[in-house]
Amino acid sequence: MPSTVTESLIFRDMFGTAAMRAIFADEALIGRYVEVELALARAQAETGVIPAEAAAAIAEAGRAMTVDFDRLRRETEIVGYPILPIVHQLAEAAGPAGGYVHWGATTQDIMDSATILQIRDALALVSTDLLALRDILADLAGRHRTTPMAGRTHLQQALPVTFGYKVAVWLSMIERHIERLDQMRPRVLLGQLAGAAGTLASLAPDGLRVQAAFCQVLGLGQPSATWHVARDGLAEVVAFLGLVTGSLGKIATDVMLMMATEFAEVAEPFVKGRGASSTMPQKRNPISSELMLAAAKAVRQHVALMLDGMIHDFERATGPWHAEWVAIPESFIMTGGALAQARFMLSGLIVDAGRMRANLEITGGLIVAEAVMMAAAPKLGRQHAHDIVYDACRIAATERRPLADVLAGVPVIVEALGGIEAVRTHCDPANYLGHAPEMVDRQLGLLGGTR
Repeated sequence: MPSTVTESLIFRDMFGTAAMRAIFADEALIGRYVEVELALARAQAETGVIPAEAAAAIAEAGRAMTVDFDRLRRETEIVGYPILPIVHQLAEAAGPAGGYVHWGATTQDIMDSATILQIRDALALVSTDLLALRDILADLAGRHRTTPMAGRTHLQQALPVTFGYKVAVWLSMIERHIERLDQMRPRVLLGQLAGAAGTLASLAPDGLRVQAAFCQVLGLGQPSATWHVARDGLAEVVAFLGLVTGSLGKIATDVMLMMATEFAEVAEPFVKGRGASSTMPQKRNPISSELMLAAAKAVRQHVALMLDGMIHDFERATGPWHAEWVAIPESFIMTGGALAQARFMLSGLIVDAGRMRANLEITGGLIVAEAVMMAAAPKLGRQHAHDIVYDACRIAATERRPLADVLAGVPVIVEALGGIEAVRTHCDPANYLGHAPEMVDRQLGLLGGTR
């Protein structure tokens, strides 16, 4: 039975998605190995390196063969890599043409190219999720453009913001990830065909022509130089997934904190039994957010692993390559799961604007002390205004009185602001939102031509 959360019959759909798992399933991986071997034979036939009849026979064998997975597993355990065992089966299926299977290639050529094909499909899924998440967040930001709430720094109420502004900040991260993904593809989606030490000596003088044809067949870019031991592209992919899940973890943390009983400003979508406690009937735990945060922590560790794995020795590594076999599939599956949880949670997020407003009032106006200070500063000078409002804040906090009432008894402030009603206006958090609504507009405006 499966023993990891990404494959577990119990946990797998909490930490991943069926679509992403399918890309990295054993059957799909072996299918990619065969696809790459067939592409190699076709490219070599097109460039006159092997007979066209042999390439046709290999292609037919690849389409018709049934892989013996038990044999493949046994031979892989002996060899240490799955390519020679799959070549054995493909060559046998191809009959006399089998002698041309894997002509001039090395194991890593096939495995790396197959990995890139998996990454290409996996990035397409990530792209789809990011685009959908962008639309969800854009809608949420627009609807709550002017919904006032407490902005918090160091977990303390700082200044009023709007919920739409908070969501626009989340949205800005997702938009940058979409941009990063588009920019990254040409650097990463490169074929690998270079032979034993990366020089294509086994295919010289036709090596570069075969490589170009091979990459064209697979729809991948032709590298400028062999990347057997230059793993920055793969490290960039996983680092990108770390950035994506890091942003999702930040969103999840905000939602979890705002769901705390004492805040109660938002809630994850209600599904009967979701987030329930085995003993406390009132509980409604932030399950999607918790899973998003867990994914961020797990993928972050794989980012470190991939960065460490960039340090390959000479022209072929003795171990770091194998670490990629762990990090790449798990990172994509975890990221896919986190994105699915984010789409579910944010598309149905319950926003309590009344509670947000009530929380703005719990300090009795202290949250807008800066507003009063800045309004009085032109007449009193910034530092003098600061000192007066500072003293008023201490009185308001100690005596648990509204700041407006305390300031109404400070003639110099009343005069500087133009009367008691002006004092109360400046003490209303909804009147000190800065450019938060305009920032929402600006972020949404950037999406105009891309949604």
